[in-house]
Amino acid sequence: MKALKYLAAIGALGALLAGPALAEYPERPVTLVIPYGPGGATDIGVRALSGPLGKIMPQPLLVVNRTGAGGATGSVSVANADPDGYTMLAARVGSHTVNPAMKATLPYTLDDFVFVGVFEINPVVCAVSESSDIKSIEDLVNKAKENPGTVSFSSSGVGSMLQLAGAMVLNAFGLEDPLDNATHIPLKGGGEAATAVLAGTATFICTNSSALSSFVANGQLRPILVTTPERLDGFDAPTAAELGHPELEQLVGWTGIAGPKGLPEEVSAKWRDWLKQATADKTFVEQMTKRGSVIRLMDPEESQEFINNQYETFKKLVDELDMRIEG
Repeated sequence: MKALKYLAAIGALGALLAGPALAEYPERPVTLVIPYGPGGATDIGVRALSGPLGKIMPQPLLVVNRTGAGGATGSVSVANADPDGYTMLAARVGSHTVNPAMKATLPYTLDDFVFVGVFEINPVVCAVSESSDIKSIEDLVNKAKENPGTVSFSSSGVGSMLQLAGAMVLNAFGLEDPLDNATHIPLKGGGEAATAVLAGTATFICTNSSALSSFVANGQLRPILVTTPERLDGFDAPTAAELGHPELEQLVGWTGIAGPKGLPEEVSAKWRDWLKQATADKTFVEQMTKRGSVIRLMDPEESQEFINNQYETFKKLVDELDMRIEG
């Protein structure tokens, strides 16, 4: 009996000692990986969020860009990291719904991540250079039909939402085989993709409103389509529904925070609390709203359901447009 009591006491002491160790997370800086380049929708949203997050978190938050493979390079680096909460991911529509839907050999699955919460949803805007002779989606598609291969669209990489969006919009408005009759230009991030249109190396881009807002506000890019149900403030362009294609409203971007599979619940709980506070920050909300984003924090269950639905939606589109990448 004495031995049993002794073991029980040791166990209780161990539990007491373990408790504070978990409660001390984070004990060192936390790295948040953005799987896309600077200037894109993911980078803009996450760096805006890092402002209020930095004031809340007890340790520094190190935001880093790890680009490549349409978001796969940065994503897999987090999937392979220790599930201790010190390497987290800014997951995005491209990396976690379009990529899995398009790429048969993607080095990760949705099951390799624990989602803390989706916090941002933003619509898609299609735009051309302000100096372009293209004034509408009709002009764009007619040019592509009359001169196959001369119309190009830029994206943040093969398997990105930008690639799917460009092809889907062209297809919806009557361009058959859009990947054959228009040229896809994959780049390292949404910022580079937008700059390519500005520089004239790409004809148009379809990407999230947050990535284009400054170009539009400065009179550098001209929006010709938005995927919101109603017209979008700051973007003088017709909606897809106005032009007879309400199905394009399913083209939206999102950003969320995720950790590797096995992330402790204690760590997830702290991130949920941090996100709740950060996404309520007035300056952050105003900043992102001006860019056309909707800031709404989803809990882990709602986030997972939303992401799964997005995956099924894009998988169907990939099959319809024959965009599946097997290699």
